[in-house]
Amino acid sequence: MDFALFSHVPWPEGTDPKQVIDNITEEFVLGEELGFKSAWMAEHHFTRYGLGSASLVVASNIAAKTTTLRLGTAVLIPPLHLPTKLAEETATLDLLSGGRFDAGFGRGAAGSEYNIANIPGDESQTRFQEAITIVEGLWTTRNYSFKGQHYQVHNANLVPPPVQKPHPPMYIAATRTKATQEFVAGTGHPLIIGVVLDTVDAVALCHTMVDLAKEKGKSMSMGQIPFFRYFYVAETEEQAKADSKAALEWNLDMIQWRRTFEFGSEVWEKMEDFRKTRTELPPSYEYLYENRAFIGSPDQIIAKIKQLQDHGIEYFGCNFSFGGMPQGKVTESMRLFAKEVMPAFK
Repeated sequence: MDFALFSHVPWPEGTDPKQVIDNITEEFVLGEELGFKSAWMAEHHFTRYGLGSASLVVASNIAAKTTTLRLGTAVLIPPLHLPTKLAEETATLDLLSGGRFDAGFGRGAAGSEYNIANIPGDESQTRFQEAITIVEGLWTTRNYSFKGQHYQVHNANLVPPPVQKPHPPMYIAATRTKATQEFVAGTGHPLIIGVVLDTVDAVALCHTMVDLAKEKGKSMSMGQIPFFRYFYVAETEEQAKADSKAALEWNLDMIQWRRTFEFGSEVWEKMEDFRKTRTELPPSYEYLYENRAFIGSPDQIIAKIKQLQDHGIEYFGCNFSFGGMPQGKVTESMRLFAKEVMPAFK
């Protein structure tokens, strides 16, 4: 079993953005020391939900402070980038890191991000597919050309080329959209599972995508799929719940709040005002505890991960730092995980 770290790099009210970045850097550097294989960041724009608007820049800073940790994007949103520039920037990160870059791509879910960027939402699927095709083509092909509905490339040679050959590992997110599932399965690149699906649904999706890839003559195995969960381990279940409840509820509220914006965002508004005026509630902490998050004692966490392993999952990602979780609690949980949980999977 390989283990990974993941974060949206959340920026709650009252916290300093530089400190948030410093904290995630500390977490990922510690992750290398503790034996985690990789660390992944999400891309989000115009929201406190995450400071990953320039996730490749943040990753390059972490690359300079680590030597073996792989650096992943979960996910980059290709329709919000010029594909040729995205190919250059990802190849540059691969070069700077000495070939430690893992490319995760997805369409994203926030309409406000597309609207502010002036990208029509009904074009997201075709732009998504074309952009990924262009990035992979530029990574691998001399004198590359492409003519699509939204983008054209004429006789281009990527500078610099990526270090990894034929290209950095690629992972593509999908949830319930059939067109995305068909595209991912047809590429042959592994699926990537984020924290937004219930665990039962996420496992079912993995099986669906492996079967769909096989139908298309592609090879995708359960063991290749990075599988991320909201995560916290403490000495007891009671402590784990007490430590994680406020942070996870902030995360749930932020997801709900940001979806109310067609344009603009919540950045300069107060969450408490939203909580007082909203007319419906997001899923409860208890619901996520039971269905989506891996939170509990070491023995409980081991049992949960082994259930995933029974389905063939061999690459598990821990979202320790969600919702403004205090940094001391994050690193304490990471150390306990390395001491009490990791050895059960060697």
